[in-house]
Amino acid sequence: MTLKEKYPITLYNTLSGKKEVFEPIHPDHVGMYVCGPTVYSDVHLGNVRTFMCFDVIYRYLMYVGYKVRYVRNITDVGHLENDADEGEDKIAKKARLQQLEPMEIVQQYTNGFHQVLDQFNFLPVSIEPSATGHIMEQIEMVQALIDNGYAYEVNGSVYFDVSKYDKANNYGKLSGRKIEELMESGRTLDSQDEKRNKIDFAVWKKASPTHIMRWNSPWGEGFPGWHLECTVMSTKYLGESFDIHGGGMDLIFPHHECEIAQSIGSTGKDPVKYWLHSNMLTVNGQKMSKSLGNSFLPHQLFTGDHELLDKGYSPMVVRFFMLQSHYSSTLDFSNEALQAAEKGYKRLMEGYKISTNLAYGNGQIENELENRTKELISDLFKNMGDDFNTAKTLAVLFEITTMMNNFKSGNLKVGQLSKQTFDELIVHYQGFISDVLGIKEEKESSNDLLNGVIDVLINLRQNAKEAKNYQLSDKIRDDLKNLGVILKDSKEGTEYSLM
Repeated sequence: MTLKEKYPITLYNTLSGKKEVFEPIHPDHVGMYVCGPTVYSDVHLGNVRTFMCFDVIYRYLMYVGYKVRYVRNITDVGHLENDADEGEDKIAKKARLQQLEPMEIVQQYTNGFHQVLDQFNFLPVSIEPSATGHIMEQIEMVQALIDNGYAYEVNGSVYFDVSKYDKANNYGKLSGRKIEELMESGRTLDSQDEKRNKIDFAVWKKASPTHIMRWNSPWGEGFPGWHLECTVMSTKYLGESFDIHGGGMDLIFPHHECEIAQSIGSTGKDPVKYWLHSNMLTVNGQKMSKSLGNSFLPHQLFTGDHELLDKGYSPMVVRFFMLQSHYSSTLDFSNEALQAAEKGYKRLMEGYKISTNLAYGNGQIENELENRTKELISDLFKNMGDDFNTAKTLAVLFEITTMMNNFKSGNLKVGQLSKQTFDELIVHYQGFISDVLGIKEEKESSNDLLNGVIDVLINLRQNAKEAKNYQLSDKIRDDLKNLGVILKDSKEGTEYSLM
């Protein structure tokens, strides 16, 4: 019996609003699509959390034996400044402000996105298509929507007719929104609005004379609507119906709702069997937001260079911290929680290190320990199979870590387990830490000599401050920063982190 047969997976499907047994459309093969970043700025921690959730799901599906095609797109055109089909393209706006070509902006932030994911030990996805690389396919889908009567053209723009679609289908079935309520809420159409109804959305927009990013189409020069690209690229690489579509909860409406409508409107097929959504981040109980001043980027989290952070935390500590919460629950950042995660991460890595040095030796098998060990191995799979519950999985790993410490101290003997159970314990303990959760040991970024040198400089700086020699004090701080060493002063003293 294979692992996936022995340990079936259940997941919470946003579409049905309940947990369901996972049964892929094609046995042994999984198609998964996740909405990627709009590459006009640095990737933020909310993005990282979402992509980390699906990195772990990807890892676990492969661990139990599925062959997975994981597609995550790059949005490099069509994402306007709001969801009402108005405003400037986010990438074009950044390009205009920085006097660069839009593709320079795209390349810069795509590179940055990949660098951040590498720091967090993400696996590469199977396919990473871009919106601009699939303009022809998007034009073809727009034409199919027009031909099927679900889209209409006005003055070079094409809009999806939500009211007409809803008569034969259920627009709002993913988000729970009712079309009558949507029609009543929000702004009313003005005399200049081209839409038949205010809830209609653009699948192709006519480019204004100043719009930088534009392509020829049967309706004139323009660019695709934001929702269209994901419908096109997901079905192109995964088929008209596929297994899993993921993203943040903020994308359920309107983005994912529109994706469903476009797929059904163009092909007549419901595109996705299981919809999965990750929850948002909070900081000290408040929603993470630039306007509240509590938003920080990954590099700030690593260096501690933010007023809300007491110190910096390494990428693996942050990864460990994020996996302590189920992907569907909110995740709250605080210094206390990060410090606790740092201790937990180090403890787990110590257990992992012990496990690599253990060798089996025959002894007297203890049935109680043997049975409990088998339960722990089973619990690893059962918890990850229960809607990918990383929090409960980590709790089991820590119980096994205690066993590892007892093996090292001699309180337990490896011979108290059968050889088969011992081997399975080591394989899956290490496998769940490294292959499933993606947690790895980080090499110390500095040696004892470097630590000592920095401590000497910190003491010299402190002496300079006490002597009111602020010019020297500032010079030491600035010179260290130029070398990649960030000093952070607090009531307890001065700490440092490496960029």
